[in-house]
Amino acid sequence: MVSGPSRGVRARRLPTAVKIVIAGGFGVGKTTMVGTVSETRPLRTEELLTDQSIGVDDIAGVERKSTTTVAMDFGRITMRDEYVLYLFGTPGQERFWFMWDEVALGALGAVVLADTRRLSDCFPSVDYFERRGTPFVVAVNCFEGAQRYDLQEIQMALNLGPKVPVMLCDARRVESCKKVLIDLVLHAMKFRGLTEEPAEPQKA
Repeated sequence: MVSGPSRGVRARRLPTAVKIVIAGGFGVGKTTMVGTVSETRPLRTEELLTDQSIGVDDIAGVERKSTTTVAMDFGRITMRDEYVLYLFGTPGQERFWFMWDEVALGALGAVVLADTRRLSDCFPSVDYFERRGTPFVVAVNCFEGAQRYDLQEIQMALNLGPKVPVMLCDARRVESCKKVLIDLVLHAMKFRGLTEEPAEPQKA
């Protein structure tokens, strides 16, 4: 006979699963961000760019990029024992946009990565999440050599409302990516009328 839990022993609460989407244009750093912050080995669906992509994929400004995500990136990060964030990176090219509905289904919120060298590339992501009513933040990935702009200038250029957070980030740095995710979760919970605030992610 299997006995029940001893009296006075508190059952451990399972962490709440939270789905987050990482979106943006081609070559903006989505795969890098997921790989940087994930506490497990990320799932990637990258393929080499071939001659068949010429005239189809716009690689202006990212000519040195040799691979592209054809399905999604996937990673995970734990916020102490309370939340587990499941990160889904979308493909950036227009020919793969048909997959976005499946990737975004059930997401608490989204990070739209932006590159000031190709700022217009994040317009489709911004429009997509605005139409779906999905809370999102815009994180400007700071590439070396890219011109720096004031965050208010970027907010105006993207025609964002005052309630959409805009921030700088470095997709190669763990702490920078964590801050973006924390800011997104707080914004999304406020947007959806949830009051409980998540804790800091646990250190790897």
